[in-house]
Amino acid sequence: MVSKRFTARTVATAAVLALTAAGLGAPANAAPSNARTFTVVAEDGVAADTAIAAIKAAGGTVVSRSDEVGMFQVSSDRADFAARATAAPTLIGAAEQKAIGRKPKLDRVEQEHLTAGARPGAGARPGAGGKKGAKLDPLDDKLWGLEMIRADKARKIEAGDRRVTVGVLDTGVDASNPDIAPNFNWSLSRNFAPDLTDVDGPCEVPSCLDPVGTDDGGHGTHVAGTIGAAANGFGLSGVAPNVSLVELKGGQDSGYFFLDPVVNALVYAGRSGIDVVNMSFYVDPWLYNCTANPADSPEDQAEQRAIIKAMKRALTFAHNKGVTLVGALGNNNEDLGAPRTDVTSPDYGADPYPRPIDNESCWDLPTEGPHVIGVSSVGPSGKKSDFSNYGTEQISVAAPGGWFRDGFGTDTFRTDANMILSTYPKHVLQEEGSVDADGNIVAGFENSVFKQCKANGECGYYTYLQGTSMASPHAAGVAALIVSRYGKAQGRTGFGMSPDQVEQHLYRTAAEHACPEPRLQQYRNEGRDETYDAYCAGGVNFNGFYGYGIVDAYAAVKTPLKPKARP
Repeated sequence: MVSKRFTARTVATAAVLALTAAGLGAPANAAPSNARTFTVVAEDGVAADTAIAAIKAAGGTVVSRSDEVGMFQVSSDRADFAARATAAPTLIGAAEQKAIGRKPKLDRVEQEHLTAGARPGAGARPGAGGKKGAKLDPLDDKLWGLEMIRADKARKIEAGDRRVTVGVLDTGVDASNPDIAPNFNWSLSRNFAPDLTDVDGPCEVPSCLDPVGTDDGGHGTHVAGTIGAAANGFGLSGVAPNVSLVELKGGQDSGYFFLDPVVNALVYAGRSGIDVVNMSFYVDPWLYNCTANPADSPEDQAEQRAIIKAMKRALTFAHNKGVTLVGALGNNNEDLGAPRTDVTSPDYGADPYPRPIDNESCWDLPTEGPHVIGVSSVGPSGKKSDFSNYGTEQISVAAPGGWFRDGFGTDTFRTDANMILSTYPKHVLQEEGSVDADGNIVAGFENSVFKQCKANGECGYYTYLQGTSMASPHAAGVAALIVSRYGKAQGRTGFGMSPDQVEQHLYRTAAEHACPEPRLQQYRNEGRDETYDAYCAGGVNFNGFYGYGIVDAYAAVKTPLKPKARP
């Protein structure tokens, strides 16, 4: 990593280069040398030129624009720019990127095995929950999730079509992994999230825009492997091992996902004809974006209104362009229809404070946005993972997301193999301390990190994570199989399927799962207090823990499409 740190102007310039390379908008004037960077969103029905005029009047300089969603990246050296922009009748508000030097964001749920007091890898059981079948890869016997959703059987009918593209809207994708490389789509992949030195550390390259095919966070590579790691007799395979994986880097290396990169990635996905996009994140810095939360300042209220509007427009745009949108339901162990007080926001730019959440005027985005298939997490037992969000208001389906604490009363309790194994960048494992400088697995991590090498010395690395972030790519993989199986040629070169059809077929073929009895699920045996208690509402066909059921890849590719009703 280079030692030189870059200015806000350099980062803003890198963002412009990213947008220009992706064909998203055009850069305007150069940013002032002492500028702060904002994302500004126009009111409904306001023309781009009118919005730009208002931005200029408020003291801002537009450096890039996304007309499809009425969003503009703006630089300004005025201390009162956000207030002036919010006061303009043609603008909703401005969200600022504020440098605070906070430590990188870390979702402790995903690596609970490293923070729960257990020795790394202790008690892991090789081959847990899986059966090695025909044409499966060496590590597939550890992928209980593939078996649970019958992806191993599905590939005998449909393993995925190379024409089907799945966007991984995440921290990046390590295309050097031998299980990712065969399916990685270099021509479509883009980076929309330049490094921010206050949270990501020093930039790896002078532009602060990491090259496509790299991942300094690891999260995106793990997600990509679950979706579409190649079935190539090496390492492990994904749910849809023959589809094309497209990197849509909208997340920072540190795990933050800000409005501008996420929206531009969604707009690009719609423009580029991407079939499925997986979104295992929420948009920072607000866990819930509210239209007028009395706990928030007027400026923060305006910022959240801008985030809500831009995200809803971007999701709708992508959907209308043929993108099936799949999102993680979240790891806050709460009913999204009855949210608790938010004590984690803002997680960037200022210190968090308690924010009572009104369900009618607050949204967890993107999972509560339009057209998003929301996915909850289950462990190997099929029980809802203690951390997983739930609720009949937002859930669509459930999928294997892992649960370290599953299996109470058995020798599988609190073992790594209860989680999800997938691809991971070597250098991130080295930074985390589980792989040494020579690329060897450190003692104590042999059951939680795996290394596979080819005869030519090319190696791939794999590790366990858990979370709804891991459940969502299982569902996205099944969605990709549906498009592969039932998609049609569109135009001269296109191929795809209506997102509404994909969604309905995914729901119709999911394996129904009734609520537990008693319906109030407690996790005392797993060491959780009453804040984890979860009530499952609904019936067998649809309920708050499983939605329409656990996704079923085999049923999805074997069951004929339901004919469209005639108008």
